[in-house]
Order: sequence, then structure tokens, then C-alpha cells
Amino acid sequence: MSPIFDFLFGQYSEYETFDIVLEIVAVIFGLLSVWFSKQNNILVFPTGMVNTSIFVYLLLKWGLLGDMLINAYYFIMSIFGWYVWTRKVNANQVTPISVTTKKEHRISAIIFMATMLFVYIVYNIFDKWTSWTAYADTLTTAIFFVGMWLMAKRKLENWIYWIIGNIITVPLYFYKGLTFSSLQYLIFTVIAIYGYRAWKKSLDSSPQTS
Repeated sequence: MSPIFDFLFGQYSEYETFDIVLEIVAVIFGLLSVWFSKQNNILVFPTGMVNTSIFVYLLLKWGLLGDMLINAYYFIMSIFGWYVWTRKVNANQVTPISVTTKKEHRISAIIFMATMLFVYIVYNIFDKWTSWTAYADTLTTAIFFVGMWLMAKRKLENWIYWIIGNIITVPLYFYKGLTFSSLQYLIFTVIAIYGYRAWKKSLDSSPQTS
């Protein structure tokens, strides 16, 4: 094998083939989910649920508790988001894209701090403070928890959290040996930038600006 290939994928030599295939399938559905989110399409949730359910299994198996918690939370919030996005706000319109209110910003701050505390407690219980990655996991988990909540609420600012969290996660996952997932988050970052622009354009062209 070439040195570049070994550098990128050498860690998979110790993984079971079934797990590698599962990770690739999860990445594909993850990319579909983010793409559907950019398109403001309800399919963001069923595709995301396939992605997160696979990653819950894999990350739990690999002992990456913080990342596993993120995906378990995504799965639950996908159910909530599916309901919100399809809920009629009047006879003819479902929940529209909107900007985050002051109250929702306060709730976001509470979610962020509560998540940090929760992950801290979980990592203490399972004695996971063995690497600097645990601290990065705590931060990204809190960022993604807020981002997923805002996306479920169809709030424009969800993209800002995704962009920040993705930028941190790309090198973090590569360091952990999850090359396919790292590449997934790199693509997520690009799509999230375009997603923000698309949602902003849709919001600016809509009379609904609440």
C-alpha cells in the first residue's frame, strides 16, 4: 500500500470488515441527511436516524462515549424535529424557517452548559479523562446538542453551530482513527456553509421573519 493510503486508512486494518461497512453506510446516510437539511427537506430526519442509529452501535462498541451520546441525542431529536417540521402552524403552512428568539438563545445556553456538565459526569463515572480528546468531545457534544435542537426547531442559526462543531470534529475524528467519519464531517462543513446561505435566502424572501 502507498504511504498516503496507509496514513489515511491504516487504522482500519484492526477493524472488523462488518464495522467498516457499517461506518461507510452511516456516512452515506449522514451526507444525505445534511444535504436534505440544506434543501429544507423533511427527509433530513429519516436519513439522519439511520446514520445515528448505526453510529450509536459503532461508537459504543469502540468506547467513544461522548460521540455515542451525541448520536443517541440526534436520534431522539430527529423524532422531535420530524414532528415540528410537519406540524401545521395554520391551515396551510407547516413550521417555517425562522431566526432564533432571545428566549431560545437563553435555552441554547442552558442546553450547552447542561450538556457540558452531563458529559463531565459521564466521563468521570466511566473514567474517560485519559486523553485531551475527552475535553474536545465535551465541547463538541455541547455544540452539537444546541445545533440539533435549533435544527429541530427549524432555526436559521442551527447552521452556525454545525459549522463550528464540524470544523473541530474533522481533525478530532481523524486523530481517533475514524477517517471515513472525518471526511464526512469535512463535507458536512461545506454543506453547512451552503445550508446557512440557502436558509438565509429563503428567510429573506419570506414574509415570515419571526
